[in-house]
Amino acid sequence: MQFIDLQAQYKHLKSKIDARIQTVLDHGKYIMGPEVFEFEEILSDYVGVKHVISCANGTDALQLALMAMEIGPGDAVFCPTFTFFASAEAITFVGATPIFVDADVTTYNICPVDLEKHILKAKDKGKYNLKAIMAVDLFGLPANYPEIQSLADKYQLMIIEDAAQGFGGSINGQMAGSFGTIATTSFFPAKPLGCYGDGGAIFTDNDKHAELIRSLRVHGKGSDKYDNIRIGMNSRLDTIQAAILLEKLSAFPDELIARQIAAEKYNKELSMYNDIVTPYVPDGYTSSWAQYTIKSENRDSYMKKYKEKDVPTVIYYETCMHQQTAFKGLENITDEFSRAESLSKSVFSLPMHGYMDN
Repeated sequence: MQFIDLQAQYKHLKSKIDARIQTVLDHGKYIMGPEVFEFEEILSDYVGVKHVISCANGTDALQLALMAMEIGPGDAVFCPTFTFFASAEAITFVGATPIFVDADVTTYNICPVDLEKHILKAKDKGKYNLKAIMAVDLFGLPANYPEIQSLADKYQLMIIEDAAQGFGGSINGQMAGSFGTIATTSFFPAKPLGCYGDGGAIFTDNDKHAELIRSLRVHGKGSDKYDNIRIGMNSRLDTIQAAILLEKLSAFPDELIARQIAAEKYNKELSMYNDIVTPYVPDGYTSSWAQYTIKSENRDSYMKKYKEKDVPTVIYYETCMHQQTAFKGLENITDEFSRAESLSKSVFSLPMHGYMDN
């Protein structure tokens, strides 16, 4: 079986996707064509935000968000240590410093209690301008934004929601991608809503940030394409990917239902094993099940057994950010991240997508 069965999804949507691609081939507007703006508008309605600006990939989306927030050298951004490298990489790329935070023991997302501890510690040191919190919606579950927003308000920090995995999830009906100052997502093929290449998007209700990001994604252009009024990037979602995403987004609600059914079946079947911890979803939250991730001290044994049954498994994430070679020079890596380190040694993910059979 496939870990994520993109072929089954394409078979289901083939005629619609093929027709969309053919339309792009017919009009020939391969960069910033009409499908890009149609997709942004529909995505805005789905997430419930005023502005959606598409871009080339999820990492660029994070970088564009940081640039729009004017975060750079001398600034610090708090982010989880238990996450994919791009989260902290984007912070460093704009010249700022990531301050790592331990994981919540039940959701595996950034821990609000440990976050406040690191905010206070960083304030006492006074070395950096504390600018923002980058929270990551891990494995499909939105982070604890009610608590994170409370801390952001208390300490006058902005919030970046990294919804690359959380897209489609929600808290009390509010969709992932609509939390914080700016949110971002990725359309990498393995994500809940993925294209057939790279792609990303930024979400915000802030008019100023939206205008700035639209400029930054096209070389910092002004009103004329040859009048560049700032240093920007070349980060545009190409039209064929937007066309594909339009059809995938139309099927996405049904896929979320199918993912939920698969997760419930996993939960039921795995509950009989005392040494396996199944995913926890708090009351009022929904997960888009980007990954179905379980925890066991006997991980290697279970992964071997699954392999013998031709069932693929993957570890997300075996190395925390504070353990990465690229960040070994940061002074905050001397902190303890016992929960994140424990997770990195015990979690693994089972196949999950919207086209699984019993």
